[in-house]
Amino acid sequence: MAQDNAVKTPNAVTVFNNFMERLKPQLGLALPKHLTADRMSRLALTAFSTNSKLQKCDHGSIAAAIMTAAQLGLEPNVNGAGYLIPYKTTCTFVPGWKGLVDLVSRSGRGTVFTGVIFKDQRYTFTDGARRDLQIHNETELDAEEDITHAYAIGWVKDSSMPIIELWSVEKIRKHRDKFNKVGSDHYSYKNWEMYARKIPLLQVIKYMPSSIEMSNALAVSNAAEEGRGVTIEHGLVIDAADQFGHNAETVNDAPVEKEALPLLSDETFTKNKAEYKQSIVSGKKTPSELIATIKLRNSMTQEQEFEIDSWTQK
Repeated sequence: MAQDNAVKTPNAVTVFNNFMERLKPQLGLALPKHLTADRMSRLALTAFSTNSKLQKCDHGSIAAAIMTAAQLGLEPNVNGAGYLIPYKTTCTFVPGWKGLVDLVSRSGRGTVFTGVIFKDQRYTFTDGARRDLQIHNETELDAEEDITHAYAIGWVKDSSMPIIELWSVEKIRKHRDKFNKVGSDHYSYKNWEMYARKIPLLQVIKYMPSSIEMSNALAVSNAAEEGRGVTIEHGLVIDAADQFGHNAETVNDAPVEKEALPLLSDETFTKNKAEYKQSIVSGKKTPSELIATIKLRNSMTQEQEFEIDSWTQK
């Protein structure tokens, strides 16, 4: 006879729900005013319960991904703002093209848009002293395999002409294959149109007015291309692996040493110091924003960071 009082093992969704309940106080501290810990927790639970691959991820990496989304002010798996993407046992947050558009709009200093062109559509693209992209007819097609190009257009406030990037799908695939470190697990294989729209958009955003949120979103997006998890601490993007002393990632289950960012030399720092300082004095960037921007390309010494911080302490 079966024992009625046998202890039942809680299922994965119940365990994760309890984990998120414990995380709520910490999550609430990271959220902007327009988001709540309860909502972010529900979104995470919905994603977890409907994605068997996400259920195999370490809960800590899911929490880090949720915190990253929270600090960017983007809701995961809602209206294309961003996605919780599992890579083996690691979850990463990937900003979607709609999330990037939202971040640019929030700055109040520009707007961006992205779209795709299908094989039955005619278009005219002009680049140079005058830029213009015209699509001459609508389409009845909606299959991803019928997309031939993706484009993005940006308008900087008070500028006289737009910034336009037009990419063929062949160019987008080459870009994906160049940076893809996770093979067929890359999110583009299941979300091709989202990925295709996002790549030219990322190029346009490089020429748009910067903000700390956008700089962080770009860093998070670049990390996601390689299947790396990151977190945002004190306004700066930190590689999640670095927090635990790991220096390698895996490709096809084999360890591969990560390529470190080159150190910003004292000579280069001194050479660019006047420009760096002017960006802070003029109000274009805060010290944290400037440091975050530099760290997209170079690592920095503590002395360099302390000096930048000191420029506002007069």
